[in-house]
Amino acid sequence: MPRQEDAAEPLAAEPLAAEPLAAELLAAERVGTLQRLSGLEKELAGIIESSSSAGTDDEHDPEGATIAFERQHTAALLSQARQHLAEIDAAMARLAAGSYGICESCGQPVSAARLAARPVTTSCITCASRR
Repeated sequence: MPRQEDAAEPLAAEPLAAEPLAAELLAAERVGTLQRLSGLEKELAGIIESSSSAGTDDEHDPEGATIAFERQHTAALLSQARQHLAEIDAAMARLAAGSYGICESCGQPVSAARLAARPVTTSCITCASRR
């Protein structure tokens, strides 16, 4: 009879076989994130430039609230992209150090399926579900 813990992690991680795939996934994700960052930075600069050249007052201009929302929304997306880039870089450092695919909470291998779905994860599904 299978134990309940075994059911939570259906696919065991195979760190040595998964390393080239993980490196490719992380590298591709890093490239995509850098492209997204670049696009968001340009978009934010455009929003700031258009709002400053118009001399609008966010509080009294009917378009001001929309511009302020767009600016804050883009700034939040930019912040999330920067955080994701930091997570990718940390995952690449773990890969280089040989600790990639090992749960930081319990020390058990993270399943290959979880790493494929979320390459920057630092925890197995069992530990992640406890949060």
